Amino acid sequence: MNYFKTAILLAGLTALFMAVGYLIGGQTGMVIAFFVALAMNAYSYWNSDKVVLRMYNAREVDQSTAPEYYDIVRQLAENAGLPMPKVYVVDNPQPNAFATGRNPEHAAVAATTGLLQSLSREEVAGVMAHELAHVKHRDTLIMTITATIAGAIGMLAQFGLFFGGHRGNGNNPIGLLGTLAIIILAPMAAGLVQMAISRSREYQADTMGAQICQRPLWLASALEKIAGAAKQIPNNAAERNPASAHLFIINPLSGQRMDSLFSTHPSTANRVARLQEMAAEMGRHPGAAQARSSASQGPWG
Repeated sequence: MNYFKTAILLAGLTALFMAVGYLIGGQTGMVIAFFVALAMNAYSYWNSDKVVLRMYNAREVDQSTAPEYYDIVRQLAENAGLPMPKVYVVDNPQPNAFATGRNPEHAAVAATTGLLQSLSREEVAGVMAHELAHVKHRDTLIMTITATIAGAIGMLAQFGLFFGGHRGNGNNPIGLLGTLAIIILAPMAAGLVQMAISRSREYQADTMGAQICQRPLWLASALEKIAGAAKQIPNNAAERNPASAHLFIINPLSGQRMDSLFSTHPSTANRVARLQEMAAEMGRHPGAAQARSSASQGPWG
């Protein structure tokens, strides 16, 4: 059902993109918007991983350059039944991580130096299990396409002010006031859809990630640490590219630009509470303190 809802939301974004094209340029504008959407989706499908990794100057690592980190990802990938993804490090003091790639066979996971230095091995395992859950669910492709279309709707609405708003002929069926309304409302609607998709996928990735590493509290402890640090340590690359913020496990933007309605991520407290409930169901005692006290136990010790 969640996949069906996501498909409906993606279809809604595409339809909104075409509708903006129609309202600005009539039937011709709608047709152009349709083909532009196809082209953007095709480009995102084939190049999303390269674009994101280049955006954050990520460098690939292997067994010889980052043995502990690489081994964590390798064991988790085996647990998840996934091909070994490419493994990257982003030189950034803010603890955070993301996954990208069009499918499990062409996936990549990336962690910041801040995450690898400030979290325990178990907490890193919880985070990377979450990212591999995105890979397994193919969320990386969905979220990239969503961001592409949502961003394009905003740009198209801006173009409408210059190319559609001042025309008095039939090419623009809504006039200047209608175009101004589109400039304001269409990007907001697209953003809400994008955020709804992102937040729903985060909850699912938390659940599957906890199953992959078999310790929900490792991820819960990691989320609390990352969320606290993200408010204090800036991620300058993310600040320059806010449309990519939803790719990270925790919102990397420190400016608190949006309230909970417009947040790309669920509440950290809600995510931690769900993981604690999951741990209780698995026969463990919930609580971040328990997660930290058991850091040396289990298959990752």
